[in-house]
Amino acid sequence: MSFALLSSILIDGVTYAMILFMITVGLSMTMGLMRVVNLAHGAFAMLGGFFAASIPQRLGVPIGLGFVLAIAVVALLAVIFERTLLRRFYRRDDLDQMLVTIGLMFVATAAVNLMFGSSVTSVALPEAFSGSVDLGFRSIPRHRLIVVACGLLVVVVLWLAVDRSSFGIRVRAAVDNAPIARAIGIDTTKIYAATFAIGAALAALGGVAGAEMLPMEPTYASKYLVILLAVVAVGGNGNLFGSFFAALLLGIVETSMKYMVPQLASAAFFLTMIVVLLFRPQGLFGRQA
Repeated sequence: MSFALLSSILIDGVTYAMILFMITVGLSMTMGLMRVVNLAHGAFAMLGGFFAASIPQRLGVPIGLGFVLAIAVVALLAVIFERTLLRRFYRRDDLDQMLVTIGLMFVATAAVNLMFGSSVTSVALPEAFSGSVDLGFRSIPRHRLIVVACGLLVVVVLWLAVDRSSFGIRVRAAVDNAPIARAIGIDTTKIYAATFAIGAALAALGGVAGAEMLPMEPTYASKYLVILLAVVAVGGNGNLFGSFFAALLLGIVETSMKYMVPQLASAAFFLTMIVVLLFRPQGLFGRQA
């Protein structure tokens, strides 16, 4: 394998992995915290991308500000969804949760199809994100370097928030034993709402950042649903670094096969998932039940 090919695989694979990580980390943490199987999570990434494409044009604001507004709108919608609907299903069985969230996913798909049409929608980039960077052996789009930097920043910020803050202490207490957490005065209702909103905002960020590699289309949420669930399963529910390393592993494996044997890229992705789960049923960093 030549150095040029190896570097291309690593650059594109890590970029793809950071997109998967930003979208799935919220899903992993909400599944680990609230024990809710939210199959509508990909819709937050889809809505983030479509809002980012439309808000700058409709409101006449700079593209960067449009991105921020798009992510904020998705977070607000997530809070409304969690408070009015999802909260009612916390103590219901998995099948009920899957049905209601997959139903919401199809509602979001229909709404996006109605508002934006059925064709692929492109997300315009700020001028600072455009152009390429010459690394000597290859020129790569500046946007991809920004995506990688953004993913690494998310890892650091979430680690500080979960492991080095009072909010993180309350989150971990709610994860380990919600009844005891409530008994000592922790408002788990607010913890759940905040965690869900943060997860949705990160999904929207991943949708916006990854629109080049995962194009925005009305079927986005269902098209990538199994991929997102695979990353969560391999990483382990509720584990930040599990999501990160699972995204890296699966992203680089799939990208490698796309360069070498494109027809087997998807098969290699899911075969890797199967092998990991055979030996680590709880995921790479998951805990035994």
